[in-house]
Amino acid sequence: MTSTPLLEPRRRNPRKARRQEAIAGLLFIAPLFAGVTVLNFYPIVRNTYLSLTKTGVFTGETFIWLDQYIKLFQDPQMWQAVLNTLLYGVIGLLGIPISVVIAGLLNRPGLRFQSGYRVLYFLPVVTMPVAIAMIWKLLYNGDYGLINQFLGIFGAPNIQWLTDPRFVIAAIGLVGVWASIGHHVVLILAGLQGVPDELLEAATLDGASPMRRFFSISVPITSPTIFLVSVLTVIGSLQTFDLVFIMMGPANPAIESAQTIVYYFYEHGVILHDRGYAAAIVTILLLLTMSLTAVQFALQKRWVHYES
Repeated sequence: MTSTPLLEPRRRNPRKARRQEAIAGLLFIAPLFAGVTVLNFYPIVRNTYLSLTKTGVFTGETFIWLDQYIKLFQDPQMWQAVLNTLLYGVIGLLGIPISVVIAGLLNRPGLRFQSGYRVLYFLPVVTMPVAIAMIWKLLYNGDYGLINQFLGIFGAPNIQWLTDPRFVIAAIGLVGVWASIGHHVVLILAGLQGVPDELLEAATLDGASPMRRFFSISVPITSPTIFLVSVLTVIGSLQTFDLVFIMMGPANPAIESAQTIVYYFYEHGVILHDRGYAAAIVTILLLLTMSLTAVQFALQKRWVHYES
């Protein structure tokens, strides 16, 4: 009596399997790749091409190579806009330590009305920027604004916050800080809640005070989240437009002392219809954003602590 051999399992062709996996992977990333190409890569290429042309309201596009950039680097208003934008970025970074402290206070165990406090701090984030700008414009009014009335109690003179070049950047920048603190607090609070309780309990047994535990344990562990917040803050500050547009307006005598790169782009691209020059301005903004982000990533090795 002969025994029949067992049927061996059918072997899969490794080359064919890798090809099928590659095709499946490409199909999965195809929608994302198409979206990134249409919404990011193509606008960058198109903008770069426009920056090398001369355009008008009723005229076509004339290729002029680097003339727009030469004109841009010789434009003192552009350099003033770059300086103003960098100052807005510096002021925006001041909101990060404030957000860290607020997040630490909201993360305390046993805090009453904790959810209510979180909602209050997050309300400016979901409020329309136009509404925020209009409210603060009234508060900053030099004649009847509440800020000047409050300072007048202590004998301070009325300050023209939005028309005096000495104060306008600080005034608008602080509004941006106030409006973004809720967003920062939510992110940092999420990072603080990921701090291991064992480390805090061990520090407590060693006699560390709550402030010492917060700044020596919680903040270093949350440093990757704080770094993310700093990157988002700088990028958002470089794109400041709505606050300047609503709170200042083109007729304001201090507009040149407050306008940002994006506002300068709006002036040339929308009002003056000089699309080539506006495209060159956007290119400079893109390069500035990439440069500052690269600097932040280079510096984060000194103070950001990643868990191994």
